[in-house]
Amino acid sequence: MQIRPSAVALATALVVGLTALPLAGTAAAHSAPSSCSGQVSPPSAAHGPDVEALCAALAGLPDQDATAALIRVGGKGSWHGAAGVRDIRTGAPALEDARFRAGSITKVVTASIVLQLAAEGRISLDGTVQHYLPGLLTKDFRPITVRQLLNYTSGLQSGDSLGETVAQGYQHRFETLTPQQVVASAVAKGPQSDPGTQQDYDNIHYTVLGMLIEKVTGDSYAHQASVRIFRPLGMRDTSFPDGPDPRIHGPHNRGYDRFDGQLTDVTDWNMSDRWAAGDLISTTADLERLLVELFRGHVVPRPQLKEMFTLPDVPGARYAAGLERFELNGKVIWGKTGSRPGYASVIAATRDLSRTLVYSVNATDAKGDGLPVAQRFGFPAFNR
Repeated sequence: MQIRPSAVALATALVVGLTALPLAGTAAAHSAPSSCSGQVSPPSAAHGPDVEALCAALAGLPDQDATAALIRVGGKGSWHGAAGVRDIRTGAPALEDARFRAGSITKVVTASIVLQLAAEGRISLDGTVQHYLPGLLTKDFRPITVRQLLNYTSGLQSGDSLGETVAQGYQHRFETLTPQQVVASAVAKGPQSDPGTQQDYDNIHYTVLGMLIEKVTGDSYAHQASVRIFRPLGMRDTSFPDGPDPRIHGPHNRGYDRFDGQLTDVTDWNMSDRWAAGDLISTTADLERLLVELFRGHVVPRPQLKEMFTLPDVPGARYAAGLERFELNGKVIWGKTGSRPGYASVIAATRDLSRTLVYSVNATDAKGDGLPVAQRFGFPAFNR
């Protein structure tokens, strides 16, 4: 077990290390008390969340892993907790109802809209990109179906980005790379593989699905997400940025990333190139509502919902339409991770909703492999 320095000493060190920020006149950050609350009552107490382990995960924040964390656990017994600081310069306690960048959890929203359109007969999952978006792909591409976009087996290559790492992207964080430019650059590379033969997780599949949604509905992707999902579910704190707007509007905890051993505030960032693949801003309460209502069949009709729990028949497949399959402690879990600079998020649940988990962690290496964050803040939710 790694021994961590005291929260006060570490928070002070974080402030000293934040050389990219104008720190003059700011107060030193300090450890904020963690908030662990909830109710696990009989007869579910024995099978409820492991509150002791979850509270232990929050203890000591901020530390070298994260500056704040928000966790909600539901199912057989509910629990929620928050710890860390809202801003390391002031030491203000983290906000439990904070908005954050949810990254690739956006793909669950996109897949849900596509499956709704399929239920309405406006698209066919076996219909092709070439049919719905004529001229988008060159003749080098074999027919790619909507289903293959949903489950990442389209064979498309990744498109351009403004940096391969967070540090590289930081220099271009206020620049705009449109989804159309991203797709055009991917198409120019040609196919990576024949459609339906291998699964390659990449944003490009869902960027094209965003274009498909706009073409079929004659409406903007963001408005379709609002009228089809956010408003009906009462997700009042969930939205997409207005185009290239780099800010998170409303209450939020600031995000930080470590470059060359120093923390830098990465909260403000134009994410418009991520669009239908990763531009969502939300809260843990709103995402918990989405997760539960989706699994109950109240977002996507059940005949189409099965697509979200069906892996494609290709070697090593882990992703269905919008959701990923995990196994932990003998349990099959379906969910989605999301990461943007400064923010790492997860939604996950057993299929019967006996356990649900949503978290947002202001991780200092949010674009790393994510396993340390998941092991610390997520795995305890499924201990029993």
